[in-house]
Amino acid sequence: MKRDLSNKRVAIIATDGVEESEFTKPYQALKDADVSVDVISLKAGKIKAWNKKEWGNEYPVDKTIDSVKATDYDALVLPGGVMNPDKLRVNKEVVNFTKAFMDSGKTVAAICHGPWTLVETGKLAGRTMTSYPSIKTDLINAKANWVDQEVVVDKNLITSRKPDDLPAFCEKMLDAIGKA
Repeated sequence: MKRDLSNKRVAIIATDGVEESEFTKPYQALKDADVSVDVISLKAGKIKAWNKKEWGNEYPVDKTIDSVKATDYDALVLPGGVMNPDKLRVNKEVVNFTKAFMDSGKTVAAICHGPWTLVETGKLAGRTMTSYPSIKTDLINAKANWVDQEVVVDKNLITSRKPDDLPAFCEKMLDAIGKA
């Protein structure tokens, strides 16, 4: 279904090691809906994706985390991969940016290991969510209610487990952005 979300602006935070499909599929779904998308990273230039078991393509960065504010966006997307969120969750500016989205009630969509950054916000208590199984304990320790489902929507928070879940993840992400 073709959507026109041309009045929406979305931030995707990613860095080197982002799982390629978890970055490119949501990005393309947003672009296909005419959303204005900014790829935000820790450094200017390009980021190099991880494609399953080897390095993938490079993608241009639109803005660096030190030059953006959550108030400039309608939604936030946190793709996974192991390396990507492991680097992002220890960056204070990324965590504060993400926390601002959680505080505002704006849409936050995270897949696979992407919720690792959400753990650092301290805003997951009582939230129902899913993720890649290996970070289940981290989410439970953050007081989230972890479930094993293709996609989970809890108010403004949308989460999925893995690349196979991308069609459902992208659909729920677009629905939420459209309703916001």
